[in-house]
Amino acid sequence: MSFSAFGKKFTSESGILNLMEDLGNALANPDAKDIIMMGGGNPAHIPEIEDIVRQRLVDISNDTHELQQLIGVYDTPQGEKAFRQALAELLSKEFGWPLSENNIALTNGSQSAFFMLFNLLAGEYDNGEHKHVLFPMAPEYIGYADAGLSKGYFKACKPEIELIGERQFKYRVDFDALSVTDNTAAICVSRPTNPTGNVVTDEEVERLDALAKAHNIPLIIDGAYGTPFPDIIFSDATPFWNDNVILCLSLSKFGLPAARTGIVIAKPEIIDAISNVNAILSLATNSIGARLALPLISSGDILKLSREVVKPFYQERCNLAIQQLEQGLSGLPVRVHKPEGAMFLWLWCKDLPISSQTLYERLKEKGLIVVPGHYFFPGMEDEDWAHKDECLRINYSQSPEHVKEGLRLICDELNSIYN
Repeated sequence: MSFSAFGKKFTSESGILNLMEDLGNALANPDAKDIIMMGGGNPAHIPEIEDIVRQRLVDISNDTHELQQLIGVYDTPQGEKAFRQALAELLSKEFGWPLSENNIALTNGSQSAFFMLFNLLAGEYDNGEHKHVLFPMAPEYIGYADAGLSKGYFKACKPEIELIGERQFKYRVDFDALSVTDNTAAICVSRPTNPTGNVVTDEEVERLDALAKAHNIPLIIDGAYGTPFPDIIFSDATPFWNDNVILCLSLSKFGLPAARTGIVIAKPEIIDAISNVNAILSLATNSIGARLALPLISSGDILKLSREVVKPFYQERCNLAIQQLEQGLSGLPVRVHKPEGAMFLWLWCKDLPISSQTLYERLKEKGLIVVPGHYFFPGMEDEDWAHKDECLRINYSQSPEHVKEGLRLICDELNSIYN
């Protein structure tokens, strides 16, 4: 069978496909129960959140109207209206943002939101121009890399690397190297960053926003792990939005990954465009995430639960993982990115004698799934930088027992490789 150019691109090997296949096989296959899954972005099972969702499902199942709204009625292509109204009211009240439901669209997950946004803004224009999305600091999210309909959709800049103590480091935006041109369609940054857990500072966000405004392009902030919810941020970070910002949120990391609910907050022109594409690609968005979370949005409890339950849960897991890594990697030229948020640790194995892909394969043979770092540099595929192949992403959100054993395997393997 022959495929079009689109078909060939989207059926070829990609980092996000490999990642999700490993994730699905490890979590769904009963024969793979001994595999330690520290590769994907699946959030932890937090009992307090699951209890709230369980009770919400009971309440819906006992209410005929609620059940019909959940499973028996198409939403508009813009998404469930009551949810959008409640969210606009909550964010306006909490942060003073001038929002209405017309500033919010829902999508079937964040991945589909970014596919739509990138292809609405970048790529081929009628006048023959080809525009790109600029990532001001690599590494960035693995799922961005293959979201463009053709080549040349993304450009990225190397970060400044700040060494912290003996064992940690931090990426910072190198503003002197940041080049915005007439062919830049948007600036995009995740906060906190998947894969590194880096949180761009308030000052960096304000400078990126000013740069975007100066070139009349939007600033896209991917807040899937960030503020105001699920607020998996361990450093100071102020929620940020204005009508030149496209803020993307999600219910996944709050505890509803299977509900596939992405949230786009932007000026109405962008929201109308998302709605139009939603209608063509999906007819309508699913209602499940929005209906399940509606009482939490209406009451504002989603913010309290994020601060008091979700964030402390991940911070405790993170602290335990950092302690084990720093002990197990003592004496090796390996640093951990300063853990400022999300649910990942990012190892920089300086002068690693093998590729990160080979390290991944060795660990996989031992029953541990992680993600090799070279997948996380969209827009830098052609740049020769050894650092890209010296890194590893680790998800610490699974059970403490599995994480402890997985980290032991990593430390043992790296000690063996270096020594």
